[in-house]
Amino acid sequence: MVDTRIPPVREMDIDRPCAARIYDAFLGGSHNFGCERAFAERLERELPDISETYRENRAFLRRVVEYLLAHGVRQFIDLGSGIPTIGHVHEVARRRTRDFRVLYVDNEPLTVAHSKPLLAGEPRAEIVRADCRDPKSVLNSPEAAELLDPAEPVGLLMAPVLHFIPDSDDPVALVETYRDALVPGSHLVISHLTGSHAPDEMRILAGHYAETADPLQPREVEWIEKLFGDFEVVRPGTTFLSDWRPEPGRTTAKQPYCLLHGGVARKH
Repeated sequence: MVDTRIPPVREMDIDRPCAARIYDAFLGGSHNFGCERAFAERLERELPDISETYRENRAFLRRVVEYLLAHGVRQFIDLGSGIPTIGHVHEVARRRTRDFRVLYVDNEPLTVAHSKPLLAGEPRAEIVRADCRDPKSVLNSPEAAELLDPAEPVGLLMAPVLHFIPDSDDPVALVETYRDALVPGSHLVISHLTGSHAPDEMRILAGHYAETADPLQPREVEWIEKLFGDFEVVRPGTTFLSDWRPEPGRTTAKQPYCLLHGGVARKH
């Protein structure tokens, strides 16, 4: 069972790098501070071209959203969304259709504060300040009630958030709780850091994140694959993200580090 205690409210901290702003910095965004840019520079010196790992995750997210739209999914919940810029879910969706809704979720107060004005002109997308470790605060939020239809399928995006949830918070049971809340036809999307094939590089990455506001927990590929439970994993199955449905006819450059594993699964 998931611990029913409500996670503590996260306070604003601009002195330590946070995961959302680190991601933004690596993607070339402008919603980050000097400490995140300095973090990115240090990490890039130790792991040259590590920025490609962050871009790889965003490219995976884009392909996933396009896949889900093509299969009839029109509403999305993005857990641990970070700042919705640089080709995020609503930007991908509105290139394909006007019929979509996106609920972004993040617990970092400055991330939410930065995000609200960015979404002010997009009535089909909203961000809620909530902790994904407390599913009720997400699924029963006023923003979810206003934006989403609970009777319709949802694309639940955990890409990437689970490696920031420690074992003490039982991420396996947490994912099961979210799976149980989804209606048939919904899809679960996961990307997760792993050291299964690059343990030395993963140790370096985890070591750097240990000094941030968001330490991370890499996990084995087999552990990640079990998170989909009895959902039907869609082709090509769980894999390194760059190998998940690469665009036809486009040559995909080999990623310098195989650190992100994930996939998409459908609830019957």
